[in-house]
Amino acid sequence: MKIRATIALVFLAAAAPAQDRYATIAQATNARMVKVFGSGGFRGVVAYGTGIVVSPDGYVLTAAGSLLDTPELRVHLPDGRRCSAKLVVIEPALDAALIKVEMVEDLPFFDVAAAAARPLALPGTWILGFTNCFEIATRDEAMSVQRGVIQAYTRLPLQRGIFEAPYTGEVYVLDAVTNNPGAAGGALVSRSGTLLGLIGKELRNAAADTWVNYAVPVQARIEVRDGEAKRIVSLAEFVSLGMRGQYKPTAKPEKSAGDGGYHGIVLVPNVVERTPPYVEETVPGSPAAAAGLRPDDLIVYVDGEPVISVAAFRAIMSRTHAGQVIKLEVRRGDRLEPVELKLGERKPQK
Repeated sequence: MKIRATIALVFLAAAAPAQDRYATIAQATNARMVKVFGSGGFRGVVAYGTGIVVSPDGYVLTAAGSLLDTPELRVHLPDGRRCSAKLVVIEPALDAALIKVEMVEDLPFFDVAAAAARPLALPGTWILGFTNCFEIATRDEAMSVQRGVIQAYTRLPLQRGIFEAPYTGEVYVLDAVTNNPGAAGGALVSRSGTLLGLIGKELRNAAADTWVNYAVPVQARIEVRDGEAKRIVSLAEFVSLGMRGQYKPTAKPEKSAGDGGYHGIVLVPNVVERTPPYVEETVPGSPAAAAGLRPDDLIVYVDGEPVISVAAFRAIMSRTHAGQVIKLEVRRGDRLEPVELKLGERKPQK
């Protein structure tokens, strides 16, 4: 009995300092992160995400996304302050963005250049993921913390619905459920608090059709075609040059697209640069009519991805095909309504 009691006391004594150490790391990491809020292009449809502070004067690294496409971008600091922010630059090939919080200084921050100079983390490395998943944190609340290990470092074909992920480099595959709504732009750190990567969006492995929890390493470097030339794009360079106003983003190559599957949605005339995709009418007997779409419905999401304009909706639908089932979310009055649509064959023009 004495031996068992001694072993128990030793175990508890060792566990307590470890618990305190992780709590200290969580506190230090939270001080270097922000909650990001935007309108996502629609009034009344609030989008939210996570960001990593990368400079004392308020530059924030986050995931590229529609929530940044707003003049009303705001950031909540760990101490509860609510600040205005502006988009600085987006790099499509990295699926990353740099934003600037206005009128702040002396913020705790992660040194991305120093983190990128370290070796890549190996599979089996214990990690902590910090995100604002499900908008659990708003003002001065701490980020959600999840623990796990790096399962693999590999390249994955990633997609969301009919959308292919723009980032095609290697990622850390994680055994923690980190990639939830609002988590994109979160921080992946080691158990000692070292920044390892940028947590990505909710995406599927296109090869296995399974959801993937992943992060883009801070050492990320990929080769991209920029016009006729090729060049290397790195996350560290993106942050460093972006903060100096010297980063030139790569142009995302346009893929050829056909007419896509037939839906029977007639949208309002596309008369301004960013006309919201309101339904004007549906063709009788069409998939849209069968699905119950109504005039004045505002199409907000296609397969979970925000759609900000008539032109964007048409571009998305051009990549679909007959027989494909797509899931829309439309704003009808003050509510978001799900609509499932099975696309048909396009009839030849007479």
